[in-house]
Amino acid sequence: MAIIITNGSVASTPTQRPAGLFVTDLDGTLLRSDRTFAAADLAGLRRLGTLGVVRVVATGRSIFSFENIRPADLPVDYVIFSSGAGIAEQPGGKILRSASLETDEIRHAVSVLRSLHLDFMVQRSIPETHTFGYVAGSNTNPDFEARISLYRRFAFPLHDDIDGFGPATQLVAIVPPAQAPAALAAVRRMLKGLTIIRTTSPLDGRSTWIELFPAGVSKGLTAEWLAAELGVSRTHTLSVGNDFNDLDLLEWARTRFVMANAPAELRERFPTVASNDGCGVAEAIERWIESVSPPSTLLDPG
Repeated sequence: MAIIITNGSVASTPTQRPAGLFVTDLDGTLLRSDRTFAAADLAGLRRLGTLGVVRVVATGRSIFSFENIRPADLPVDYVIFSSGAGIAEQPGGKILRSASLETDEIRHAVSVLRSLHLDFMVQRSIPETHTFGYVAGSNTNPDFEARISLYRRFAFPLHDDIDGFGPATQLVAIVPPAQAPAALAAVRRMLKGLTIIRTTSPLDGRSTWIELFPAGVSKGLTAEWLAAELGVSRTHTLSVGNDFNDLDLLEWARTRFVMANAPAELRERFPTVASNDGCGVAEAIERWIESVSPPSTLLDPG
């Protein structure tokens, strides 16, 4: 059974209930292709702050990776990281809630991934999620090798020492495009007790990352927990995303948009705004504010 730890209630809950909750994905959504933030998107986030809306980034990145990319003045109040396995206050980085897999869950998942001859990583528990052991199950996998190279200081071969590994935040299998559909179906069939999240590789933009988390972990469920802690009704929620790991977050929020750079499958299901390089987040914020009737409602959350 998964371990879920809540480090007290949301400490920064204001005396007046927030006017709403805005949640945006990071890579491919708020973050542009050149790894910078658009001035218009940041201005939109600051505008939400003046309206009393709580601003959240929800990312598949670890807290370590997020802090390395975040500008010091990024106008957000919380970060949901590791696809919902953790949530932290911003600024300051106090971790409010985290989840991890226990040894028996890790052992079973490792056995399944090995039986499927997949290349995968086992990532340490929060906040050390950027440290991982890896298992190579195939002869060549450029995206898998690229991730190991990127985190060379924090990566190590994982042999048969699962019992000594300790709890883990997640496992990540990296699968070349042609093999992805069959591998994803097999993992979902064989590991039904875990949350299985499909993500397009942020490295090559083509490979599929199959992420395994404790049951009950996702961006949407963590956003729902935060909304309850803050006393925000789902009626006053907006989410923006661009990939399949945003799906449950998009389904949860009352108002939702996907970026123009999202896969066609998502663009067919949800309203679309401009791409991450075209200030789509700013457009989503503007359309949300314009949809509130009357607009002054955001200034008076009640």
